[in-house]
This record gives sequence, C-alpha cells and structure tokens, in this order.
Amino acid sequence: MTHDGTMAANPANLAVSREDAGTVTDSSDQLANLEVNVRRHARLLFKVAYGVLRNSHDAEDVVQETFLRAHRAGVSEVRDTQSWLATIAFRLALDRKRKPEELGLAEFDPPAKNPDAEHLAIHRQQVVRLRMLIASLPDDLRLPLVLSAIEELNSRQIGEMLGINESSVRGRIMRARQMLKDKMAAYAEPKR
Repeated sequence: MTHDGTMAANPANLAVSREDAGTVTDSSDQLANLEVNVRRHARLLFKVAYGVLRNSHDAEDVVQETFLRAHRAGVSEVRDTQSWLATIAFRLALDRKRKPEELGLAEFDPPAKNPDAEHLAIHRQQVVRLRMLIASLPDDLRLPLVLSAIEELNSRQIGEMLGINESSVRGRIMRARQMLKDKMAAYAEPKR
C-alpha cells in the first residue's frame, strides 16, 4: 500500500543520521539497534501515523519522533518492540491531529482487467462513499476498524495502542462493521 509520500516506498527515508541520533555516550551497539528498528518497523509506524493523520509529511514526522523517543528511552527491556513503537506512534499522531479529516483508503483495483468508463465511475463513487461512511463512524469504532482492516494489526496490538482489552477491540470492530454494512445497505436500497 502506498501513500502520498515517499516513505511508504522507502523506509530508509526515515533513517536517523548518527549525528542526529547519537550522543557522545551512545555506543555503536545502541546506534546499530536503532538502525535495525528503523528498517524493521518504519513502514508499520508510517501506516499507523498516516491512518490517523492522513498526511504523509506529518506521518513521517511522527515516525521520526517515535524513533528518537524510543532511542532515548532504550528498547532493551521492551518485550514487544513492534507494539511498543506502534503505540508511541499512534499516540504522537493523535496528539498532532488538530481536526477530524476524511479517512482515506488505498485505491482499490477494479475487478475487470479493462473496465469501461461507466464501471470506473461507479467504482470511484463506491470508494468515495465507503471513505465517507468510515470517516463518519465515531472514533472509538473507527480507529480499531482502521487499525485492524487497513493496517492489519491484531486485537492485542490494537488494545495496547488504545488502552482497552482485546475483547473490547473485537466488539468495537464488529459494531463498526455492522454499522458500515447497514449504511451501505441503505445506499443500495432503491429510493421510492
């Protein structure tokens, strides 16, 4: 899945230079650990931040801030580095978010290999409608749905990020899907 920026295509764009990240007391092992974490987790953190902010530049800033904070705090005693970093990125993105914006989805591939103009127009209209419906969900339902369906995080990771238990995550995702299903059915019904 690609986004507006170059980050999605190349996580190395977020690499922190040794001069920026290191201090006189940092060991080469600490810097090597930072570089490994950037390579391993940058894409996920970008997706998480972009999912909240819907702006590639702001998402890149959040990812860089996440890695700098993690480097300062040290990750040696963290049990699940991916979830811990994703939680930091998610919370930084929420802090940075100023106003609710439309939630975008990755462009869907049309089902036909050579669709005609009418099918393309219908498909675009459906994608726009789905974006609006997802954006209209309350935050407590929308965020778990986006993190699960689009960002492909599991219930435990989402629960840690949102500060709720796994069963609540699954319940919220189920309610969000049901609301979307009902709203889409309302659009599909012929007007009388």
